[in-house]
This record gives sequence, structure tokens and C-alpha cells, in this order.
Amino acid sequence: MSVHAKLMQARLKLQNTPIKKSGHNKFAGYQYFELGDFLPVVQEIFTEVGLCGVVSYTADIAELCIYEIEGTGIIRITSPMGSAALKGCHEVQNVGAVQTYQRRYLWVTAMEIVEHDALDSAPPVEEPKPIKAAPKMISPPLKTDSYEVTNDRAEELFQAASASVEKFQAGDKTGAFDEVSGITDNGEKLFLWAILREFSAVRSFIKSCWQQAGAKGAV
Repeated sequence: MSVHAKLMQARLKLQNTPIKKSGHNKFAGYQYFELGDFLPVVQEIFTEVGLCGVVSYTADIAELCIYEIEGTGIIRITSPMGSAALKGCHEVQNVGAVQTYQRRYLWVTAMEIVEHDALDSAPPVEEPKPIKAAPKMISPPLKTDSYEVTNDRAEELFQAASASVEKFQAGDKTGAFDEVSGITDNGEKLFLWAILREFSAVRSFIKSCWQQAGAKGAV
């Protein structure tokens, strides 16, 4: 019988042997096999079928070699080495923790032990929500030299334009128009348009509202 046939025989024997899971993941709420749950049984089965498992480690690889006790057959199972950073433990204790986990995973792989799928049962990872771009800020009041608007009135128009933009960006279009609906002077409208030079959507909306209201002016 080949080494592969012996390993399959060992797997079937283990499959037909009742084994209880003693490991419990409290956070995810599932149970799992600890090394001590199945390894003693596996060793007995290996002895029956003529196999011997030897685990070894390098800095990068953990390896389980399954040898025929009487023969030259060998099966190698490898796994990349991981790392651990347990709180309050020395470096050598972290190494020991890693080796214990690696042994468990190697034997679980070799014996085709069906375990809880921690990845599939884990809560879905929420994708980061896109960060909304900050609303474009309205520019400070323009100089009034080129417009027939006093400095005081220019400040009032700027405040009205700022409030209109803020409400428009918040989805309150009715409120956005209300902030500037009282502006009827052509010179003030020109000044308002200059303030809103970077807010084409707001300008178009206000213009359409004025047109619907029958307002006339240099807009």
C-alpha cells in the first residue's frame, strides 16, 4: 500500500471517530478543534496504518512530513509561517504560540478535518463611506467700484447670496430663491451674478425663477 493510500485510510478512520470540539471563539460564536482534541487519535491511527508525522519549522515555512514507518514514501505539507504579538508575553512565548497554531493547521490540512469557516462567517467588512467634498465656499464681496452698489448694500447682497447657496446645496431650492427674490434692481442683479460666478447651477436656478415670475433685468 502506498503512502498516499495509507494517508487516505487514516483520514477515513479519523472521519469515523467521534471527536468533540473543545475550542470556543466567544467573539464570533463558533466552536473549533483544538490540537489536543484530535492529535492523540491521529497518532493512534497513524500507528495502525504505518505512518509517522514530523513537524518542523524555518523562519518562513512550517512543514509536516508524513513518512511510512516501514518504507520510503513521504508526503510533505507546508504552510507559510505567521507571527503573533500576545500581550504580556516574551518573544519566545509568541514563537511558541505561532508554532502551536502552525501544528494545528498542518494537521487539520493533512487529515482533511472540516472546520468552521471563520472568513465566511465573519461579519462583513463595511466599505469606507466616501467622504463628501466640502461645499464650495462663496467668495468675499467684490469691490463695488464697477457696480452701482454701495458698500453696505454689497455686504447685504453677499449675505443673501451666501444664504441662497447654502440652502440650494442643502436641497432647499424654495428657500434658496426666497433669499434673493427681493432683488429687483438691475445693478444689484449684476453684482449678485458676479458673486455667484462660480455657482452656475445656483445662477441658472435663480434665473429660471425670475423668468417664471416675469421679472426683467440684466441677468
